[in-house]
Amino acid sequence: MEFPIRAGADSAPPSPERRRRLLRALRAVLPAGALLSHVEELRPYECDGLSAYRRLPLAVALPDTVAQVQAVMRLCARERVPVIARGAGTGLSGGALPRPDALLLSLARFDRILAIDPVNRVARVQPGVRNQAVSEAAAVHDLYYAPDPSSQIACTIGGNVAENAGGIHCLKYGLTVHNLVALSVVTVDGERLELGSAALDAPGYDLTALLTGSEGMLAVIVEATVRLLPRPERAQVMLGAFARIEDAGAAVAAIIGHGLIPAGLELMDRLAIRAAEDFVHAGYPTDAAAILLCELDGTNEEVSERIWAVRRLMLECGAVAVRTAQTEAERRRMWLGRKAAFPAVGRLAPDYYCMDGTIPRRALPEVLHRIGELSEEYGLAVANVFHAGDGNLHPLILYDANRPGELERAEDFGARILELCVAAGGTITGEHGVGVEKIDSMCSQFAAPELAQFHAVKAAFDPNGLLNPGKAVPTLHRCAELGAMHVHGGRVPFPELERF
Repeated sequence: MEFPIRAGADSAPPSPERRRRLLRALRAVLPAGALLSHVEELRPYECDGLSAYRRLPLAVALPDTVAQVQAVMRLCARERVPVIARGAGTGLSGGALPRPDALLLSLARFDRILAIDPVNRVARVQPGVRNQAVSEAAAVHDLYYAPDPSSQIACTIGGNVAENAGGIHCLKYGLTVHNLVALSVVTVDGERLELGSAALDAPGYDLTALLTGSEGMLAVIVEATVRLLPRPERAQVMLGAFARIEDAGAAVAAIIGHGLIPAGLELMDRLAIRAAEDFVHAGYPTDAAAILLCELDGTNEEVSERIWAVRRLMLECGAVAVRTAQTEAERRRMWLGRKAAFPAVGRLAPDYYCMDGTIPRRALPEVLHRIGELSEEYGLAVANVFHAGDGNLHPLILYDANRPGELERAEDFGARILELCVAAGGTITGEHGVGVEKIDSMCSQFAAPELAQFHAVKAAFDPNGLLNPGKAVPTLHRCAELGAMHVHGGRVPFPELERF
């Protein structure tokens, strides 16, 4: 389907003559074969991981040097052509959704690891380097890169920075922003800026953090320096099976409340468990209402002591069984089921809508209960898979786009889940970003003065609004049209959650 044009965004395609002139100018600054303009060439770029929304770009540029990126940006700034940067296209919020008036700037050819410094424990990489490739290259030094999104085999560092990606081990080791020390970026007018430092600190404002999670709206990333960590002496994962999903949520709060910080703490409900088990045969108990995967790492002594503490807490919260991986192969198999959960759920229905919101851990049991009630209200099944330790929910709403109205019903259901997250004291995204998917939900979370400040930051970097326009931050006019109000300013869609 074509994604509707956002209010206030002029995305009409250029006239045929202007398009021909732009293409000629772009070919003059790019090498042969680095500009795609025919419909059949553009089709693979019509969407990112949010495939429900598709639209063809004006053209696709495939530069392979920073100088080419700078030349493209100067040209587009002069001609007032919007630019949308794209990594591997694995994003799930429509952040790389094209526009017919915009150039899609692919960084796929920036795929080199430039240097690994084992002494300072950092790696310099281009934005098109795959997440997993960094750890593979650092393994010879017994180091690794901690952020590990489920799509790490395909997603790229540039996209991870743009969305501030997390992953299974983000509870202990942080999101991308906590593992990033420096960036090299190209501005909207073609200037190259060096932000941050490989040293422990850098002077001036922390613009590296500002660019992280900015969804391609402030600059184009052309290089990143990421932090590497030493591999722990021991890592061991436990699986707790629960008869009620609320008990699994309570176990999460108990583990963190007792001062234990696992490397990973993940929750899956019955639907997700059965899908993953059928898909990869991870050894999950398919009769459980929920499972909790808890990985502990550190020295041998630390892990041995904490395993018994976590086991006791799981049993006290109602676990019907607790199992510990005895070998590295068993540990990897347990995590394989969790990492394969998204594609596994894809076998249960023709389509699914992957949500992404974050709540305080204390609200987990009540929020999971309310999602179940909403599932019944909308008549759409939900598989819950999420980073339980930091409250990052990933409800997967199952639907069939071939049935009239089901996509719209799934979207409305998803918006209700995000309202639920905000009402519980959380936020509408944890790691997937806002893109186009959640832009209306921004109106529910932020008041007008806050949105005005977001627009002011955007204008400081991109005064003409050419970088990824129409994404992430709604206009005040749009929020007024929707009639949305800041939740804490009056509208509480779930009054029963006020106590949180």
